[in-house]
Amino acid sequence: MPRSTNSVSSRKRRKKILKSAKGFYGARSKVYTVAKNAVEKSLKYSYSGRKRKKRYFRSLWIQRINSGVRLYGLSYSKFMKIISDKGIKINRKFLSDISINDSNTFKKIVRDITAS
Repeated sequence: MPRSTNSVSSRKRRKKILKSAKGFYGARSKVYTVAKNAVEKSLKYSYSGRKRKKRYFRSLWIQRINSGVRLYGLSYSKFMKIISDKGIKINRKFLSDISINDSNTFKKIVRDITAS
């Protein structure tokens, strides 16, 4: 019995990998076996990058809040301790946005929290 191959699906599979490798340097975008390795590696990087992005943004928000709070004689850790003790539920993203874009409102928040 002759050997049969499913060339349609195997070509489709290869084209999918090569299409994903478009824009890669040299053989990484031309040769299937090299492109396959490069695409697999890039998918690993993209997965970990999505997790890393969340860390970077949280640290950015903390830096912005810290720089905003230091103008009023507090540190970030003391400010967040006061907020948590009073049971105020404002997230870091919102606080950093206010400290950058609306300094008057941020000043009122800091003054109200530290006054009482």
